[in-house]
Amino acid sequence: MSALPLIAHDQPTAVVAYRRGRPISAAQFLHDVHALAWRLPTGAHVLNFCDDRYWFAVGLAASLVSGKCSILPSTHTPEVIRHLRAFAPDVFCLSDDPQCPIELPQVLCTQPAAALNGSSRAPVRFQVPQIDAGQLAAYVFTSGSSGTPVPHAKTWGRLVQCVRAEMTRLAPIDPAQCAILGTVPAQHMYGFESTVLLPLQSGAALCAERPFFPADIAAALRALPRARVLISTPVHLRALLTAEQALPELQLIVSATAMLPANLAREVESRYGATLLEIYGSTETGQMASRRTALEDQWWLWPGVQLTLSDGHCSVHGGHVEQPITVADVLEPTDAEHFVLHGRTADLVNIAGKRSSLAYLNHQLNAIPGVVDGAFFVRDDSQASLAGVTRLAALAVAPRLDAAHIIKALRARIDAVFLPRPLLLVEHLPRNATGKLPHHALVALTAQAAMQQPHLFA
Repeated sequence: MSALPLIAHDQPTAVVAYRRGRPISAAQFLHDVHALAWRLPTGAHVLNFCDDRYWFAVGLAASLVSGKCSILPSTHTPEVIRHLRAFAPDVFCLSDDPQCPIELPQVLCTQPAAALNGSSRAPVRFQVPQIDAGQLAAYVFTSGSSGTPVPHAKTWGRLVQCVRAEMTRLAPIDPAQCAILGTVPAQHMYGFESTVLLPLQSGAALCAERPFFPADIAAALRALPRARVLISTPVHLRALLTAEQALPELQLIVSATAMLPANLAREVESRYGATLLEIYGSTETGQMASRRTALEDQWWLWPGVQLTLSDGHCSVHGGHVEQPITVADVLEPTDAEHFVLHGRTADLVNIAGKRSSLAYLNHQLNAIPGVVDGAFFVRDDSQASLAGVTRLAALAVAPRLDAAHIIKALRARIDAVFLPRPLLLVEHLPRNATGKLPHHALVALTAQAAMQQPHLFA
């Protein structure tokens, strides 16, 4: 495995991508890649800020063929950019936005295709570049407890090995016959693997768009002239169901970024007539397991990946995971290839000698008819922390319910010690592009509620 192809599309007319339903050929893609690679500065690190998934893929490929490493932070705040500048002083920003706010040297890649193709440096003969398996392809970043981005190096060979393992789990779907639409950003590890690398390495076609609202997702899917795969999240899937949004025929739906409730998985499969596959992974490990959540509780590990338990912690190694990595979740191996996920270590709560997890409590809250979205969290205000007592609160989006109705329903589902104090009704939860709830956003929302309704926080 000394060198691996940049793309699996071996014919110049093969479709690499769709934009608004119109195909982009492998020949066009490679032409754009080489033309952009010629324009890139000498710096070895590229912050790929492209929102259009096609241009993100072109930027990634241009970086690979020119020996540069893509930088993929989880956020792009000024503080994060300052950290990236210290981490890689030669970093420059590749963007498809003429008004890009990133304070770094910039390269704009949204020139008309004819302008890019005018470069005489782009090869005329169709030939798929081979990339050394050991080449450093990307740094992906997680935010540690201090909020400082933590880099994780990804080589080309390990990334390809991971998505090729994912391809085996998509059977009997043939990815090469499909177009893959994602509702998650390409810069997120799940989006990077499943909406960019997977289509490039399987012969599938990626979709340039990243729709967010249910009607936009449906419109983007309808524009695709071939079998469709939807890469999404529990939040987006729940929104589709809540909006009663009709979708065109789907070959497969994939979900990740948060635990998918089994009842939601069954409802999605019933409504849209497609198999729903859930992916488990992390920024540190990449994807490492899958399950059909509507039918099974256990997760099936990627080929070669192994779990080891020690002192109450679980580490992952083997397969595409080069070095042992301790995961932040509570995993219980059931045999050499399967495990049960009990939730994140940090999500476990112990109140009055009774234990539960925020994931379980969230599942019970969102299972209440009329609750559109909801989440538990641990209160960290001074009153809640007196004498070291853990206190829980919850946010809920439930336009037709009041707090008393939801608390009554929760009382029938969970132990009373875990009832939220308070339960706040809000118009929407401050989720980010991947459907997660950043802690700082929860803190800001509850602080605002505490000022407006201080009696609820007594």
